[in-house]
Amino acid sequence: MQSISYTINKSNVILKKELRHIFFSPTAYIFSAIFLIVSGVYFFSRFFILQQNDMQDFFSILPLILSLIIPPITMGLLSSEFSSGSYELISTQSVSALEIILGKFFSAVIFMLFALIPTILYPITLSFLGRLDIGPVIAGYIGSVFLIMSLCAIGIFASSTTKNQIVALIVGLAIMISLNMFLRYLTLLFPASVNFIEVISGDYHFANIARGVLDLRDIIYFLSVTVIFIYLANIMLENRK
Repeated sequence: MQSISYTINKSNVILKKELRHIFFSPTAYIFSAIFLIVSGVYFFSRFFILQQNDMQDFFSILPLILSLIIPPITMGLLSSEFSSGSYELISTQSVSALEIILGKFFSAVIFMLFALIPTILYPITLSFLGRLDIGPVIAGYIGSVFLIMSLCAIGIFASSTTKNQIVALIVGLAIMISLNMFLRYLTLLFPASVNFIEVISGDYHFANIARGVLDLRDIIYFLSVTVIFIYLANIMLENRK
C-alpha cells in the first residue's frame, strides 16, 4: 500500500506540472478549438439535414475526430523530453517510468475532458428543440471518457517510441485510425475473421455506445486498450534506462 501511495504522490507532482504546461500550450488550444468546430459543424449540419433529435450521429463520428485531434496533443509528452535531454534528468530523480507515464497520461485525459465539456451544449440545444431521450446521451458521454482514456494511452505510447514529435504524431495517428476506422473494412476482405476483427475494433465497440447502449464488454475493451498501451509505454521508457 505504501508503494502505491508513493507512486500516486509522484504521479501527482508530474500531473500538476504537465497540466500547467498543457493548459498554457497554444497547440493544445488550437486543436481543441478545431475539435469543437468540426464536431459542432458536423452535429448541426446533420441535425438540420436529417431532423433527428438525438446525439447518435455526434457520438458515431467522435472516435474518428478524436483520433485526429489527440495525436498532436500527446505527440510531445515524452518525445520532447527525449529530444531536450530532460528525460534523463527526470529519470535520475527517483521517479519511476510508470510514475512519469501516469502523470502525463492523466494530464492529457483531463485536458481532453475539458475540451469535451462544451459539447454538452449540443444535447441542451436539442432539448429545447424537441423531446430528447437523456439516457443514451449520458451513456454516450460516459463511453466517451473511456474512449478518450484509450486514445491518450495510445498517444503516450506513440510519444515514447521516438524523440521526433512528427514521428510520434504519425505513429499515434496510424494506430488510432487503424483501430477506429480501417479495421471495419477488413471485414469485407476477410469475412471469415469478422468476429475477431470486431473484438479488436474500437469502432465496433463504440458503435454500441453511440446508440446509447453501455455494455460492460465495451467498457472493458477501452480499459484494456488503455492498460496495454500504458504498459507498452512503460516498457519503452524502461528500455531507455
